[in-house]
Amino acid sequence: MEVMVRNLQHAMTERQTKKFFEPHLNKLGIFTFRVEKHQNKAFALLTFIDTAVGDRFLDVHGQLQLGGQVSRIKVKLYHLGIEAPEQQLIIRYDSVESMATGDIERNNPSISFSLAEAPRIYEKTSPSTEDGMLAQDLLALSLQRPGSRIPYNPVKRKRTSALNGAHGRVVASCLCYRVTLSDNRDMRAVRALNRVQEIPQSVAYNTTVEFDPTHSFPVQMTKLNNALTGGKYAQLSFGTKFQLQRLAQNGYLPPSRVVDLMEAVSQLSTQSSWPVVAKAIQRLSEQIPYAGPATDASELSLQTLSDQLVENVASIVKEQSYSKGLSEQPEHIAQIYKAVVTPTGIYLYGPEPEMKNRVLRKYRSHTDYFLQVRFSDENSEQIWYERVTSQEKIYHVRFKGVLHGNINIAGRGFEFLGFSHSSLRAQTCWFMAPFVIDNQLLYARGVIARLGDFSTIQWPARCAARIGQAFSQTFSSVTLPSDAIRKMPDIKRNGRVFSDGVGTCSPSVLAVIHQAYGQSRLLKPALLQIRFQGAKGMISLDNRLNDHAMYLRPSMIKFEGSTALDIEICGAAFKPLTMYLNRQLIKILEDLGVPDESFLALQNHAVEQLRIATLSPVNAASFLRRNNVGQSVKLPWLVRELQDIGIIYSEDDFLRHILEVCVLVELRELKHRSRIRVDQGMTVYGIMDETGLLQEGQVYCCVENPEGTLILTGSVVVTRCPALHPGDVHQHGERDLPSQLSGGDLDGDLYNIIYDDTLYPQKLSEPADYPIVQPVDIGRQVVPSDMSDFFIQFMENDALGRIASLHQTLADIHDEGVFHPDCIKLAELHSTAVDFSKTGNSVDLDAIPRAPKVKPDFQAPGPRVLMDNIIRIEEVDEFANTEEIEELDEYAPPITKYYPSQKVLGKLYRAIDEHQLFKEIQQPQRLDSHLNPWGNHLDAIWRYVKEKAALIQYEHYLDFARNMKEDYEDNLVHIMFDYSSQPHHFVSEVEVFSGNIIGKNGAQSKRQRDFSTTMKERHERNVEYTIKYILQGEDMAETSEALERSIACLWVGHQEIKKHKKVGRLVSFAWIAASVCLREVEKFRNKLRRGNFLEY
Repeated sequence: MEVMVRNLQHAMTERQTKKFFEPHLNKLGIFTFRVEKHQNKAFALLTFIDTAVGDRFLDVHGQLQLGGQVSRIKVKLYHLGIEAPEQQLIIRYDSVESMATGDIERNNPSISFSLAEAPRIYEKTSPSTEDGMLAQDLLALSLQRPGSRIPYNPVKRKRTSALNGAHGRVVASCLCYRVTLSDNRDMRAVRALNRVQEIPQSVAYNTTVEFDPTHSFPVQMTKLNNALTGGKYAQLSFGTKFQLQRLAQNGYLPPSRVVDLMEAVSQLSTQSSWPVVAKAIQRLSEQIPYAGPATDASELSLQTLSDQLVENVASIVKEQSYSKGLSEQPEHIAQIYKAVVTPTGIYLYGPEPEMKNRVLRKYRSHTDYFLQVRFSDENSEQIWYERVTSQEKIYHVRFKGVLHGNINIAGRGFEFLGFSHSSLRAQTCWFMAPFVIDNQLLYARGVIARLGDFSTIQWPARCAARIGQAFSQTFSSVTLPSDAIRKMPDIKRNGRVFSDGVGTCSPSVLAVIHQAYGQSRLLKPALLQIRFQGAKGMISLDNRLNDHAMYLRPSMIKFEGSTALDIEICGAAFKPLTMYLNRQLIKILEDLGVPDESFLALQNHAVEQLRIATLSPVNAASFLRRNNVGQSVKLPWLVRELQDIGIIYSEDDFLRHILEVCVLVELRELKHRSRIRVDQGMTVYGIMDETGLLQEGQVYCCVENPEGTLILTGSVVVTRCPALHPGDVHQHGERDLPSQLSGGDLDGDLYNIIYDDTLYPQKLSEPADYPIVQPVDIGRQVVPSDMSDFFIQFMENDALGRIASLHQTLADIHDEGVFHPDCIKLAELHSTAVDFSKTGNSVDLDAIPRAPKVKPDFQAPGPRVLMDNIIRIEEVDEFANTEEIEELDEYAPPITKYYPSQKVLGKLYRAIDEHQLFKEIQQPQRLDSHLNPWGNHLDAIWRYVKEKAALIQYEHYLDFARNMKEDYEDNLVHIMFDYSSQPHHFVSEVEVFSGNIIGKNGAQSKRQRDFSTTMKERHERNVEYTIKYILQGEDMAETSEALERSIACLWVGHQEIKKHKKVGRLVSFAWIAASVCLREVEKFRNKLRRGNFLEY
C-alpha cells in the first residue's frame, strides 16, 4: 500500500523524511516501510507491504501536514580564505547528517555541515570573457554539412577531485564544511529549520576555524601509517591493522584517536586471536556514533572506545563463532578485503566472502594479499554521464593514477593485477601485494606469468580477456591425470567454425565431476561450462568414448603455457532453467507477426499465478519453492507444517511480508521489465551435434527435470539474449545457428527454445552478418599499464545500456519497429558494444542515432514521473524532432516527456495496475488473519513444542542459544549494511531473508538484481551454518541433543528479541529456530511411535 504525504518542504531529502516519520511509525508497531521523496518536490510516498498497516497509519495521521517555507540562501565558495568563483561544490541533500549554525552577534553567520559522503567538486570552463563568448557565437554560425548538427551543450565545467592540493589531502575523510552567509538576515531562515522535525538537527553553536599545522589531518594520517608499519605495533596482524586504518580512512575516527586506540588493541591481541580482535574493531565501526552537534564528546573518548572494544572481544569469544565459522567456510569461498575508489578517496571494506577464482585457489594461503577494487561515485553508484560536464580528470587523472600506482594499506602496497569479463562491466578489478612463496618474492607480474604464456598477444583487450579467464569465479575444481587431456579438430564449413567453444568428455570423466561437485544437486547435467589451463568453453558427454578422457578443440584454447590439471566448473544446468520473455524479444516477435493477444494471455496467466500464491498455505509454499526462497531454512515446508498444526502463517507479519516482498518483486518484474514466464519454453546451453545426424533447420533438445525427461518434437523457435536484430529469432538457417543469433557461439552461451505455437512468428528475417571486428593491435607485447588503460577506456566509453534503451524507444516510435533503419543501425552498434570488452573497439558515439525528447510510457522510471510529464499520442512527432533547448538549470538534464505506447509493450505495461493488483493479492491473507486461535505465532509454536516434547530438558543450552543468536544477527547486520545502495543505510531484514532488494521505483535496477543474487547466496550460507551448528553442536559432531538445542534456540529467539542500535528489532533467528525445532519434534514423535524413545 502506498500513501502520499503532501505539503512537505521542497528541500527535504529522502533520508530526512524517513527520520521524521520513523518514530511515529514505530509507535504504531510499524517497522517495515519505505520512503520515496523526490528532490525539490513537496510530497513523499510511504510504501507499506501490508495494507492493514497502512490503514493503521492513516487512521492516526491521516491529516498530518507540515507547513512553512524554507528560504533560498545565497552562498559564495571560498577555500583557504580566497574567493573561488570558478569552482562549484555540490552537496547531496541525503548526505547531510547534521547542521550547526553560527552566531550573528559574534559576526559568524555560518552553517557547518557534517556529511556522510564527500561532495562533488567542479571547475567552470564556460567562456567568461567577451572574446570567448564571441568565439562561441562564431562557431554557431559556421557552415555545416547537410543533416549535421552543431555539438549541443559544449563542456561548461569539469569534475575534479578537490578544490586544490591541500583540500585533496583531506577531502575523502574530513566531511565537515562551513558555509558563510553573504547576508546576515538569511540566518533567521536557517534557524527556522529547527521547527521542522524532518530537517537534520540544527544546533546554534559558535564554531571557529582553528588550524594547527602540527596536528592537521595529513600529519595525523602520517603518524598512523608509521604506527601501523613499524615500532611496537608491527606485530599486529594485517587483518587487525586493516581495520584500524579503515577507522581513520573511512572517516569513523580521527587518525590521532586511532593511534591512541592501538595500545588497547595491542593488549587485546595478546589475549585473543587476531580474527577475534579484527572482528571486534570491525564491529566497533558499526557502533561509533556519527560525530556532530548532537553527539556527546564522551561517546568518542578513548575510554569509551576502549571499553566498547573490550566488550566486543568478550562477546565474540563467548559466541565461539569466528574460529569455527572460518574453518567451516565452504571450499569455494574465500574472505576477501575490498576497496572502493571514488573521485575523492579510497575507502576500505571487508573482509567479505567471495567465490574463489583460479588465482585465489592457487594461492589459498595468501588470500589476504589480494584486494578487490571497485571504482564508483561517492554514493557507490557508477559515474554516470552529466550534461555539459567533462569527467576526463576523474578517469584519466584520478582513476588512472590509482591503477598505475599502489594502494597502500597497513604497509602493504597493492598494485593492479587484472580483471574478469564480468568484473570489467561491474567496474571492478583485482590488485595484489607482493608475498613470499617458494622462497621467492612474488609480484603481480609473476602471478600473471605463472598463469600461462601471454607474450605473443599484442591486443590489450584480448590479452586482458585471456588473463581474465583466471579471475572468473568458479564453484570448484577437479583434477584429471595428464594423459586424460586430448585434442580434437574443429568442424569448419563455408569459412565458419561450427564447433566454436565446445569439446567432449567420456562418461567416466563426467562421473568424477558429478561426484566432486554435483552429489547434492538435483540434476546431473551432461553439459558443463569449464575453465581448464588456457581453455574455456563447454564440454558435453559423448557416450561413445570408452576411455577416461576430455577432448578439447583449438577454438577452446585461448592461450598456452599452463600446466595445471584442474578442471574449474563455471556453470551447468544443475536445476531446470526457466525461460522468460523480455522487452527486446517481445518487440521482435511482435514485428515478426506474433499477435498482441499471445503476450497478453501469457502475462494474464503470470498475474493469476501471483494472485493464487496467497490464497492458501499450499499455494504459498509452492510459490516460495518455485522461487527458491528460504531454501536453507526450508521455508516452504515450514509454511505447510504450520498449517498442519493449526497455525496460519499469514497472520504473522514477518512471514507474510516475506511472501509479499517476493510477490511484489515478481509483479514489478512483469510490469516494468515484461519478464514473462513461458511454460512451453526452456533455457538451455548450446552445443554442436557431434554425431552429424541433424540436418539444417533441425535441433535436438532433451531436458531432464524432477518430473522426468522431455524430448521436444515438431517446430520450435530458437533465440538468445540480447536480441535486437529481427533476424535474432530463428527457425532455420544456412549458417551455423549460434552465429545467426546475436553473434553467439558454443562456449557457454544460453539459448531459448520456444515450443508454444502462439508465439511462432508469421514471418522471418535474414540474420545479421556483421564483419568481424579486429582487436586493437599495439604492435608489441602487452604490459600491465596497457590493460589498466583499457579498463579506464571501457569505464569511460561503455555505451551498451544507452544503445539498448534507445533501440527500445525508436522501435516503439517508428511504424517499422525493429526494421526501421535506425534500429538496424543500433543493432549493429550493440554488437560492437558487446564485443568492446574483447576487441577494445568502442562504439563511435557520433554514429548513434539522435535520441528523441519523448519516450513510450513503459520506459518511465515510475508512475509518478510518468504522470508529471505525460503528453498525448498525437504530440509525439512534435516532440520527437525538436532541438534541445537550454533548461533553467544549465547543468540539469533535459526533461523527458512520455506518451502512451499503442504497441504491445505499452498494452502490457498498462494492463497491470501494480498497486491495485498488489492490494487484491494481499486481501486473502488478511481475511485469514482472524482464524488463528493461538495468538502470537511464536508463542503458539512454543506451546506446541512444549506439549509434544514435554520431558525434554533444554535449559542447559540457553547460553549456547544466546551465543548462536548473537552470532547469526551479527552476520545479518553486516549483510544489511553491505548490500545497501548508499553508505550508512541498510536493507531490511525481510529483504535479506527473502533474497530480494526492493527497488524504490518500479523494477529492480541491474545493480539491485546483482546485489540480490550475491546477498541471497551469502545469507543462505549464514543460515546453513546456523542450522548446522544447532543440529551438530559446538563440536559439529554431536547430534544426539539436536532437539534440546533447537528448543533452547526457539525460546531465546522468541523471548529475547532485542532492538539493535542501528537496524531495530530482528526476528528471523526465531523463525530459523522454529523451523529446525519443528522438524526435530517431528523426528522425536516418530521415534516415540516406533518405541525408540529411549534414544532421547
